[in-house]
Amino acid sequence: MKSIKKKEILIIALFYLFFSVIYRIVLWYLGDGYEREGLFGWVNLKGYWSMSGMQYVFYFIASIFIWFVGIKLFKKKRTVVQIIFVALLIPVVAYYVRESRYLLLDYLNEWHLPGKSGIWDWYIPTLFLYIQFGCFFAYRYFLENQKKIKVEGELKTAALKSELSALKAQLNPHFLYNIFNTISASVPSENEKTRHLIAELSDLFRYQLKASQVEKVPLHEELEFVNKYLDLEKERFQERLEVEISVDEDLNNEMIPPMLLQPLVENSVKHGLSSLIEGGKIAIHIFKKNDKLHFEITDTGVGIKDKTSVFDKGIGLTNTKLRLEKMYKSTLNLSDNTPKGLKISFAI
Repeated sequence: MKSIKKKEILIIALFYLFFSVIYRIVLWYLGDGYEREGLFGWVNLKGYWSMSGMQYVFYFIASIFIWFVGIKLFKKKRTVVQIIFVALLIPVVAYYVRESRYLLLDYLNEWHLPGKSGIWDWYIPTLFLYIQFGCFFAYRYFLENQKKIKVEGELKTAALKSELSALKAQLNPHFLYNIFNTISASVPSENEKTRHLIAELSDLFRYQLKASQVEKVPLHEELEFVNKYLDLEKERFQERLEVEISVDEDLNNEMIPPMLLQPLVENSVKHGLSSLIEGGKIAIHIFKKNDKLHFEITDTGVGIKDKTSVFDKGIGLTNTKLRLEKMYKSTLNLSDNTPKGLKISFAI
Protein backbone atom coordinates (compact mmCIF):
# COMPACT_ATOMS: atom_id res chain seq x y z
CA MET A 1 0.00 0.00 0.00
CA LYS A 2 2.17 2.82 -1.26
CA SER A 3 -0.47 5.49 -1.81
CA ILE A 4 -3.44 6.77 0.11
CA LYS A 5 -6.86 6.67 -1.51
CA LYS A 6 -9.49 9.41 -1.67
CA LYS A 7 -11.84 7.28 0.43
CA GLU A 8 -9.19 7.02 3.15
CA ILE A 9 -8.61 10.80 3.14
CA LEU A 10 -12.36 11.29 3.57
CA ILE A 11 -12.40 8.83 6.50
CA ILE A 12 -9.52 10.73 8.17
CA ALA A 13 -11.33 14.06 7.62
CA LEU A 14 -14.54 12.67 9.17
CA PHE A 15 -12.43 11.24 12.01
CA TYR A 16 -11.10 14.73 12.84
CA LEU A 17 -14.51 16.36 12.38
CA PHE A 18 -16.07 13.91 14.83
CA PHE A 19 -13.46 14.53 17.52
CA SER A 20 -13.57 18.29 16.99
CA VAL A 21 -17.32 18.20 17.68
CA ILE A 22 -16.80 16.02 20.77
CA TYR A 23 -14.09 18.41 22.01
CA ARG A 24 -16.37 21.41 21.46
CA ILE A 25 -19.16 19.74 23.47
CA VAL A 26 -16.76 19.00 26.35
CA LEU A 27 -15.51 22.61 26.44
CA TRP A 28 -19.05 23.94 26.32
CA TYR A 29 -20.16 21.63 29.11
CA LEU A 30 -17.22 22.50 31.37
CA GLY A 31 -17.91 26.19 30.73
CA ASP A 32 -21.39 26.09 32.33
CA GLY A 33 -23.01 26.10 28.93
CA TYR A 34 -26.45 25.13 30.27
CA GLU A 35 -26.87 28.53 31.94
CA ARG A 36 -25.26 30.67 29.27
CA GLU A 37 -26.33 29.17 25.95
CA GLY A 38 -29.05 26.60 26.53
CA LEU A 39 -29.02 22.88 25.83
CA PHE A 40 -27.66 23.16 22.25
CA GLY A 41 -25.43 26.17 22.77
CA TRP A 42 -22.39 24.18 21.62
CA VAL A 43 -23.70 24.48 18.03
CA ASN A 44 -22.55 28.12 17.97
CA LEU A 45 -20.39 28.08 14.80
CA LYS A 46 -18.08 30.92 15.83
CA GLY A 47 -17.41 29.30 19.17
CA TYR A 48 -16.98 25.91 17.54
CA TRP A 49 -14.42 27.24 15.03
CA SER A 50 -12.29 29.21 17.48
CA MET A 51 -12.32 26.64 20.31
CA SER A 52 -12.01 23.32 18.48
CA GLY A 53 -12.64 23.42 14.71
CA MET A 54 -9.54 25.41 13.84
CA GLN A 55 -7.09 23.26 15.77
CA TYR A 56 -8.48 20.04 14.31
CA VAL A 57 -8.08 21.45 10.80
CA PHE A 58 -4.43 22.08 11.75
CA TYR A 59 -4.16 18.48 13.02
CA PHE A 60 -5.65 17.15 9.77
CA ILE A 61 -3.18 19.12 7.63
CA ALA A 62 -0.34 17.94 9.92
CA SER A 63 -1.36 14.30 9.47
CA ILE A 64 -1.32 14.67 5.66
CA PHE A 65 2.14 16.29 5.90
CA ILE A 66 3.47 13.49 8.13
CA TRP A 67 2.06 10.85 5.78
CA PHE A 68 3.69 12.51 2.75
CA VAL A 69 7.11 13.05 4.35
CA GLY A 70 7.31 9.94 6.50
CA ILE A 71 5.58 7.38 4.27
CA LYS A 72 5.19 8.61 0.70
CA LEU A 73 8.81 9.77 0.38
CA PHE A 74 10.00 6.62 2.20
CA LYS A 75 7.82 4.19 0.24
CA LYS A 76 10.84 2.14 -0.87
CA LYS A 77 12.09 1.75 2.69
CA ARG A 78 11.13 -1.06 5.04
CA THR A 79 8.03 -0.57 7.18
CA VAL A 80 10.07 -0.48 10.38
CA VAL A 81 12.09 2.46 9.00
CA GLN A 82 8.87 4.30 8.15
CA ILE A 83 7.48 3.68 11.65
CA ILE A 84 10.64 4.99 13.35
CA PHE A 85 10.75 8.08 11.14
CA VAL A 86 7.05 8.85 11.67
CA ALA A 87 7.42 8.34 15.44
CA LEU A 88 10.25 10.91 15.53
CA LEU A 89 8.47 13.30 13.16
CA ILE A 90 5.12 13.49 14.99
CA PRO A 91 6.19 15.44 18.14
CA VAL A 92 8.22 17.88 16.03
CA VAL A 93 5.32 18.57 13.67
CA ALA A 94 2.85 18.81 16.58
CA TYR A 95 5.05 21.47 18.22
CA TYR A 96 5.26 23.66 15.12
CA VAL A 97 1.55 23.18 14.41
CA ARG A 98 0.80 24.48 17.89
CA GLU A 99 3.10 27.48 17.44
CA SER A 100 1.57 28.28 14.02
CA ARG A 101 -1.96 28.09 15.43
CA TYR A 102 -1.04 30.29 18.39
CA LEU A 103 0.39 32.92 16.04
CA LEU A 104 -2.85 32.89 14.05
CA LEU A 105 -4.99 33.13 17.19
CA ASP A 106 -2.90 36.05 18.49
CA TYR A 107 -3.32 37.78 15.15
CA LEU A 108 -7.10 37.25 15.33
CA ASN A 109 -7.10 38.31 18.98
CA GLU A 110 -8.53 34.92 19.98
CA TRP A 111 -7.86 33.04 23.21
CA HIS A 112 -5.56 30.04 23.59
CA LEU A 113 -4.00 28.21 26.53
CA PRO A 114 -1.58 30.59 28.26
CA GLY A 115 1.97 29.96 29.46
CA LYS A 116 2.94 26.46 30.55
CA SER A 117 -0.65 25.30 30.00
CA GLY A 118 0.20 25.32 26.30
CA ILE A 119 1.98 21.99 26.84
CA TRP A 120 -1.44 20.34 26.54
CA ASP A 121 -1.82 21.72 23.01
CA TRP A 122 1.38 19.85 22.16
CA TYR A 123 0.90 16.68 24.22
CA ILE A 124 -2.70 15.89 23.15
CA PRO A 125 -2.12 16.35 19.37
CA THR A 126 1.07 14.26 19.65
CA LEU A 127 -0.84 11.47 21.37
CA PHE A 128 -3.67 11.86 18.86
CA LEU A 129 -1.31 11.54 15.87
CA TYR A 130 0.43 8.52 17.40
CA ILE A 131 -2.94 6.77 17.69
CA GLN A 132 -3.89 7.76 14.12
CA PHE A 133 -0.68 6.49 12.52
CA GLY A 134 -0.68 3.41 14.73
CA CYS A 135 -4.09 2.60 13.23
CA PHE A 136 -2.72 3.42 9.76
CA PHE A 137 0.19 0.96 10.02
CA ALA A 138 -2.06 -1.70 11.56
CA TYR A 139 -4.56 -1.24 8.70
CA ARG A 140 -1.80 -1.47 6.10
CA TYR A 141 -0.42 -4.62 7.72
CA PHE A 142 -3.92 -6.13 7.67
CA LEU A 143 -4.33 -5.44 3.93
CA GLU A 144 -0.88 -6.81 3.09
CA ASN A 145 -1.54 -9.91 5.19
CA GLN A 146 -4.88 -10.48 3.44
CA LYS A 147 -3.15 -10.16 0.06
CA LYS A 148 -0.45 -12.59 1.18
CA ILE A 149 -3.06 -15.13 2.33
CA LYS A 150 -4.84 -14.83 -1.03
CA VAL A 151 -1.61 -15.32 -3.02
CA GLU A 152 -0.60 -18.30 -0.86
CA GLY A 153 -4.01 -19.86 -1.49
CA GLU A 154 -3.64 -19.39 -5.23
CA LEU A 155 -0.13 -20.84 -5.14
CA LYS A 156 -1.32 -23.90 -3.19
CA THR A 157 -4.08 -24.43 -5.76
CA ALA A 158 -1.60 -24.08 -8.61
CA ALA A 159 0.84 -26.44 -6.87
CA LEU A 160 -1.89 -29.04 -6.43
CA LYS A 161 -2.82 -28.81 -10.10
CA SER A 162 0.85 -29.13 -11.04
CA GLU A 163 1.23 -32.23 -8.88
CA LEU A 164 -1.86 -33.83 -10.41
CA SER A 165 -0.59 -33.16 -13.92
CA ALA A 166 3.02 -34.16 -13.19
CA LEU A 167 2.50 -37.80 -14.22
CA LYS A 168 0.78 -36.69 -17.42
CA ALA A 169 3.59 -34.25 -18.13
CA GLN A 170 6.15 -37.04 -17.82
CA LEU A 171 4.20 -39.74 -19.66
CA ASN A 172 2.34 -38.01 -22.52
CA PRO A 173 5.27 -36.06 -24.05
CA HIS A 174 7.50 -39.13 -23.93
CA PHE A 175 4.84 -41.28 -25.54
CA LEU A 176 4.04 -38.68 -28.22
CA TYR A 177 7.73 -38.02 -28.86
CA ASN A 178 8.24 -41.70 -29.75
CA ILE A 179 5.04 -41.82 -31.83
CA PHE A 180 6.04 -38.77 -33.85
CA ASN A 181 9.46 -40.27 -34.55
CA THR A 182 7.71 -43.42 -35.79
CA ILE A 183 5.39 -41.40 -38.04
CA SER A 184 8.29 -39.33 -39.34
CA ALA A 185 10.20 -42.48 -40.29
CA SER A 186 7.18 -43.75 -42.23
CA VAL A 187 6.79 -40.57 -44.31
CA PRO A 188 8.28 -40.93 -47.82
CA SER A 189 11.58 -39.13 -48.31
CA GLU A 190 10.11 -36.92 -51.06
CA ASN A 191 7.85 -35.29 -48.42
CA GLU A 192 10.80 -33.72 -46.69
CA LYS A 193 8.83 -30.70 -45.49
CA THR A 194 6.32 -32.89 -43.71
CA ARG A 195 9.11 -34.90 -42.11
CA HIS A 196 10.71 -31.65 -40.95
CA LEU A 197 7.47 -30.38 -39.38
CA ILE A 198 6.91 -33.68 -37.57
CA ALA A 199 10.50 -33.60 -36.32
CA GLU A 200 10.03 -30.07 -34.95
CA LEU A 201 6.79 -31.07 -33.27
CA SER A 202 8.60 -34.05 -31.78
CA ASP A 203 11.28 -31.71 -30.41
CA LEU A 204 8.60 -29.61 -28.75
CA PHE A 205 7.31 -32.60 -26.83
CA ARG A 206 10.83 -33.67 -25.93
CA TYR A 207 11.50 -30.24 -24.43
CA GLN A 208 8.20 -30.38 -22.56
CA LEU A 209 9.27 -33.72 -21.10
CA LYS A 210 12.55 -32.18 -19.98
CA ALA A 211 10.70 -29.18 -18.51
CA SER A 212 8.75 -31.51 -16.22
CA GLN A 213 11.98 -32.92 -14.76
CA VAL A 214 14.21 -29.88 -14.17
CA GLU A 215 13.84 -26.59 -12.29
CA LYS A 216 15.82 -24.41 -14.70
CA VAL A 217 17.27 -24.47 -18.22
CA PRO A 218 19.70 -22.21 -20.11
CA LEU A 219 18.02 -19.30 -21.84
CA HIS A 220 19.19 -20.46 -25.28
CA GLU A 221 17.30 -23.76 -24.86
CA GLU A 222 14.09 -21.94 -23.97
CA LEU A 223 14.54 -19.70 -27.02
CA GLU A 224 15.17 -22.70 -29.29
CA PHE A 225 11.91 -24.19 -28.04
CA VAL A 226 10.05 -20.91 -28.67
CA ASN A 227 11.58 -20.66 -32.15
CA LYS A 228 10.42 -24.17 -33.05
CA TYR A 229 6.93 -23.34 -31.80
CA LEU A 230 6.86 -20.15 -33.89
CA ASP A 231 8.19 -22.01 -36.94
CA LEU A 232 5.19 -24.31 -36.74
CA GLU A 233 2.87 -21.32 -36.37
CA LYS A 234 4.45 -19.74 -39.44
CA GLU A 235 3.39 -22.76 -41.47
CA ARG A 236 -0.18 -21.80 -40.60
CA PHE A 237 0.13 -18.02 -40.87
CA GLN A 238 2.72 -17.99 -43.70
CA GLU A 239 3.79 -14.38 -44.44
CA ARG A 240 1.13 -13.06 -42.03
CA LEU A 241 3.37 -13.80 -39.05
CA GLU A 242 6.57 -11.83 -38.50
CA VAL A 243 8.94 -12.71 -35.64
CA GLU A 244 11.76 -10.67 -34.14
CA ILE A 245 13.97 -11.93 -31.29
CA SER A 246 16.49 -9.57 -29.71
CA VAL A 247 18.78 -11.16 -27.11
CA ASP A 248 22.40 -10.42 -26.23
CA GLU A 249 24.58 -13.52 -26.80
CA ASP A 250 26.13 -13.03 -23.35
CA LEU A 251 22.76 -13.99 -21.83
CA ASN A 252 22.44 -17.37 -23.59
CA ASN A 253 23.59 -19.33 -20.55
CA GLU A 254 21.43 -17.50 -18.01
CA MET A 255 19.30 -20.04 -16.15
CA ILE A 256 15.52 -19.56 -16.20
CA PRO A 257 12.49 -21.76 -15.45
CA PRO A 258 11.51 -23.91 -18.46
CA MET A 259 8.29 -23.21 -20.38
CA LEU A 260 8.37 -19.60 -19.17
CA LEU A 261 8.14 -17.78 -22.51
CA GLN A 262 6.11 -20.16 -24.67
CA PRO A 263 2.74 -19.60 -22.91
CA LEU A 264 3.18 -15.84 -23.30
CA VAL A 265 4.13 -16.13 -26.98
CA GLU A 266 1.21 -18.50 -27.55
CA ASN A 267 -1.13 -15.96 -25.91
CA SER A 268 0.08 -13.30 -28.35
CA VAL A 269 -0.47 -15.59 -31.34
CA LYS A 270 -3.81 -17.03 -30.26
CA HIS A 271 -5.50 -13.98 -28.76
CA GLY A 272 -3.60 -11.15 -30.42
CA LEU A 273 -2.89 -12.03 -34.05
CA SER A 274 -5.00 -15.01 -35.13
CA SER A 275 -8.17 -12.96 -35.70
CA LEU A 276 -6.41 -10.37 -37.89
CA ILE A 277 -6.53 -10.95 -41.64
CA GLU A 278 -3.27 -9.08 -42.14
CA GLY A 279 -1.57 -10.93 -39.28
CA GLY A 280 1.11 -9.08 -37.37
CA LYS A 281 4.43 -9.14 -35.60
CA ILE A 282 5.68 -10.74 -32.39
CA ALA A 283 8.87 -9.38 -30.82
CA ILE A 284 10.85 -10.88 -27.92
CA HIS A 285 13.37 -8.59 -26.25
CA ILE A 286 15.55 -9.86 -23.39
CA PHE A 287 18.17 -7.75 -21.64
CA LYS A 288 19.96 -7.45 -18.30
CA LYS A 289 19.72 -4.37 -16.12
CA ASN A 290 20.56 -3.85 -12.43
CA ASP A 291 21.38 -7.56 -11.99
CA LYS A 292 17.93 -8.55 -13.24
CA LEU A 293 16.95 -10.31 -16.43
CA HIS A 294 14.19 -8.34 -18.15
CA PHE A 295 11.75 -9.92 -20.61
CA GLU A 296 9.44 -8.09 -23.03
CA ILE A 297 7.03 -9.90 -25.37
CA THR A 298 5.12 -7.56 -27.68
CA ASP A 299 2.64 -8.10 -30.47
CA THR A 300 0.76 -5.89 -32.94
CA GLY A 301 -2.51 -7.70 -32.39
CA VAL A 302 -5.91 -6.63 -31.09
CA GLY A 303 -4.67 -5.92 -27.56
CA ILE A 304 -6.55 -6.34 -24.28
CA LYS A 305 -8.84 -3.68 -22.82
CA ASP A 306 -9.44 -5.22 -19.39
CA LYS A 307 -5.96 -6.17 -18.23
CA THR A 308 -7.09 -7.06 -14.71
CA SER A 309 -9.69 -9.76 -15.35
CA VAL A 310 -7.61 -11.46 -18.07
CA PHE A 311 -5.81 -13.50 -15.38
CA ASP A 312 -9.14 -15.04 -14.39
CA LYS A 313 -9.61 -16.48 -17.90
CA GLY A 314 -6.32 -17.58 -19.45
CA ILE A 315 -4.46 -20.59 -18.05
CA GLY A 316 -1.09 -19.70 -19.62
CA LEU A 317 -0.96 -16.13 -18.30
CA THR A 318 -2.30 -17.10 -14.88
CA ASN A 319 0.16 -19.97 -14.37
CA THR A 320 3.10 -17.84 -15.51
CA LYS A 321 2.03 -15.05 -13.16
CA LEU A 322 1.87 -17.46 -10.22
CA ARG A 323 5.24 -19.02 -11.08
CA LEU A 324 6.91 -15.61 -11.16
CA GLU A 325 5.34 -14.61 -7.84
CA LYS A 326 6.31 -17.87 -6.16
CA MET A 327 9.86 -18.20 -7.50
CA TYR A 328 11.00 -14.58 -7.79
CA LYS A 329 8.32 -12.41 -6.09
CA SER A 330 8.10 -10.76 -9.49
CA THR A 331 5.05 -9.33 -11.25
CA LEU A 332 3.75 -10.06 -14.75
CA ASN A 333 2.90 -6.66 -16.25
CA LEU A 334 0.47 -6.10 -19.12
CA SER A 335 0.42 -2.79 -21.00
CA ASP A 336 -0.51 -1.38 -24.40
CA ASN A 337 2.03 -1.80 -27.17
CA THR A 338 2.85 1.02 -29.60
CA PRO A 339 1.23 1.57 -32.08
CA LYS A 340 -1.15 -1.26 -31.17
CA GLY A 341 -1.32 -4.65 -29.51
CA LEU A 342 -0.14 -5.94 -26.15
CA LYS A 343 3.14 -5.77 -24.24
CA ILE A 344 3.95 -8.39 -21.59
CA SER A 345 6.94 -7.69 -19.36
CA PHE A 346 8.59 -9.03 -16.21
CA ALA A 347 11.99 -9.28 -14.57
CA ILE A 348 13.73 -12.04 -12.59
